[in-house]
Amino acid sequence: MSDVKAYLQFLFEENKMPFDTGMLPLLEQFAADQHNAAAVTQILENQQMLMAKWKLQTRIRDVQEQVVMIPNGTVGKPYEAVIDFAKLGWNDLAVVAFTRLEDIGLGYDAESKTISGVPTQSGDIKFGMTFRIAEEAPDAELHERQITLVINPDPKSLWKQLASDREAPFWKEDNIAVADKLGDKNIVVASKRGRSHANAGTFRDDDFAYKYFEETGWSVIAVSDGAGSAKLAREGSRLACQTIIDYFAVHLSMESFTAFDDLIAAHHSGTGEETQKKLNHFLYNNLGKAALSVYKKIEETAALQQADIRDFHATLIFALIRKYDFGYAVLTFGVGDCPMAILNKDLTTVTLMNKLDVGDYGGGTRFITMQEIFQSNQFGTRFGFQLVEDFSYLMLMTDGIYDPKFAVEANLEKIEKWQELIADLQGGNEDEAVVDFTPGNPEVGNQLSAWMDFWSPGNHDDRTLAIVY
Repeated sequence: MSDVKAYLQFLFEENKMPFDTGMLPLLEQFAADQHNAAAVTQILENQQMLMAKWKLQTRIRDVQEQVVMIPNGTVGKPYEAVIDFAKLGWNDLAVVAFTRLEDIGLGYDAESKTISGVPTQSGDIKFGMTFRIAEEAPDAELHERQITLVINPDPKSLWKQLASDREAPFWKEDNIAVADKLGDKNIVVASKRGRSHANAGTFRDDDFAYKYFEETGWSVIAVSDGAGSAKLAREGSRLACQTIIDYFAVHLSMESFTAFDDLIAAHHSGTGEETQKKLNHFLYNNLGKAALSVYKKIEETAALQQADIRDFHATLIFALIRKYDFGYAVLTFGVGDCPMAILNKDLTTVTLMNKLDVGDYGGGTRFITMQEIFQSNQFGTRFGFQLVEDFSYLMLMTDGIYDPKFAVEANLEKIEKWQELIADLQGGNEDEAVVDFTPGNPEVGNQLSAWMDFWSPGNHDDRTLAIVY
């Protein structure tokens, strides 16, 4: 009765109908009328019903228009995003399902409230979400809204793979990988054209060469990085490496290298006098002449091509290895920013075999095609020598490997960075690319080449890595 009377009083006042306290008895009588009370009750119930419907409709609209942010994904990379119902204020949703996710390689797990999978296409992907509010009837029609998921393209796919011009002078293969025996050790080398070159259809400027000379027991490995700004750098790097092999093919069997056996034996036993000074002289005299022969060969080629020697600018690192009863002698020479290093058998120490030519600004790199290299009083610092009982890996690499994997020169001194590189080569990478160094593995060359496809933002230069193991 009180609700009916209160509503009638409110109704009369809202409609400006005369009403004072003297009329209360009449109001009591009017409200007590069965038909009037029933009418008011129906009105109140209809109001409550309308309010409930309005509240439900606005809630549905709120869910449909609510901004829903979920993490971006990348094509080809595993994706996982938990839909936080509490944070979104969706605890009153009785049923939630997502549609069209399977079209892009994703799915939804209702128990964990997780969208996951591997996206197969890029773009602003719109997928559906169907839902029902908890207070709705179980058989009520589901409501739908769209959610946008940004899937970024695989960065690798944005780079073109344009073939280099086979008709151009000094053309060479864009990618090459080889594996071989090297005396009692093994060698694997891969050289791959960088994405920046592939995108422009230009040439691989890196190069390498190696040879085991059975008659003397010496092995020679050379790696070169042609300067990107030099138009014939691809030939400069090839000439640098091949000339080193050709030089030692002649000179390893000569008297000076035969005398090295006695010198290294004396150095090992500690019986010789001033052996270190003699070793330094040997390196300077023999490896220095080999390096100078490279300069002369490129200078001669440039003249024949009526080109400037600077058009052939290239770095050069090379190593000579020979096994003795007491260990391995490793002799090195380097010009440029390509490192060489020896890792001991249990991977606990690393020995750098050259000092890089790097600067605090562009232009710090030096090239074997610069005559001042041979005239500098620092020329003697370009040689390296180590006598080791054994080693696990001897590596020579261009900056296409060094830059993304070590970043700065100081990291080359840290054994943990080399351990990370070995772990990376053994499969510890996002591509799960594995290089199996088991001797006799026929796929090791292809595996190293595939590993070199790793993605590193901003590092798209040619990549060459030679590993003796």
